[in-house]
Amino acid sequence: MLPPFLVGPTAVGKTAVGIEVARELGAEILSIDSRQAYRRLDIGTAKPTPSERAAVRHHLLDLFEPTEKASAAEFAHHFHDALREVQSRGRRTLAVGGSGLYVDACLGRLDRLPPADAPIRAEHRRIRDAQGTECLHERLRGVDPQSAARLAPGDFQRISRALEVFQLTGLPLGQLQTQRGPLDLSAGPPMVLLLRQRSDLRARIALRAHAMFAAGLLDELENALAAGVPADAPGLQAIGYADFVRVLRREVSREEATEGFIRRTAQYAKRQITWFRNRYRGIRPLEIAPDEAPETTARRALPRLEEPLDSPAERG
Repeated sequence: MLPPFLVGPTAVGKTAVGIEVARELGAEILSIDSRQAYRRLDIGTAKPTPSERAAVRHHLLDLFEPTEKASAAEFAHHFHDALREVQSRGRRTLAVGGSGLYVDACLGRLDRLPPADAPIRAEHRRIRDAQGTECLHERLRGVDPQSAARLAPGDFQRISRALEVFQLTGLPLGQLQTQRGPLDLSAGPPMVLLLRQRSDLRARIALRAHAMFAAGLLDELENALAAGVPADAPGLQAIGYADFVRVLRREVSREEATEGFIRRTAQYAKRQITWFRNRYRGIRPLEIAPDEAPETTARRALPRLEEPLDSPAERG
């Protein structure tokens, strides 16, 4: 049986609220985050801290090395393995995350895509090495503007995959991924979408960006590179890391990189909200006030996570 889902954009407060909800439910958290699944990249992915993990047990963190190319399908296998293990111990679970495609995969909605094509990928690498990833991004914009809009210009792995799918099928990746249409949640699982006013969310994104630097983000990145992780490794494709590599190389200032990080994170948050609103019919929005404590939000979220869709609580 699938658990309730607590979803939302980056920096909305999912971790703090999820911990409070899990405490009330006596549940363990299944974290659905495509970046937090990478090891050794804790600060830049806003991974739950050791104290937060001590408060409530988290699963699905630190699954892959930064050099591994993880897929949504592979992650979904880990999700269901963890779900079965927790349920076998008689414990409840709460799914918490913001990676829309990974949520889809965990719900069994991942459409079949063509397998990797070695010659096409080799061609993309040659283009990247000669002209830069931005050239491939522009090419993607011409054939699949939806995918190009959601991918950072430096995200070689995902840009290459989207181009590869188009070259093999003649169809944009987004069309293949959305051909099933919205999922009707009336039969479950319950899904709550945490939201904030745009100005509040952007302010939180900015505060978190500065807090990451204060916590040692550049040291974390420098240590990964020194350990042999390439700058274009899959784990370093999270928003901001490419800019921070340029900071270490003294190509841009820390201020410039931070501004770009904040801007692209805000754009990503907007795309996340659009994904969840359009993808799941019956999703339950819950707006958080700027000064609202996580405990308060959790109390308001609990009925929406436990009541059937047509319950009085839902109608109210």
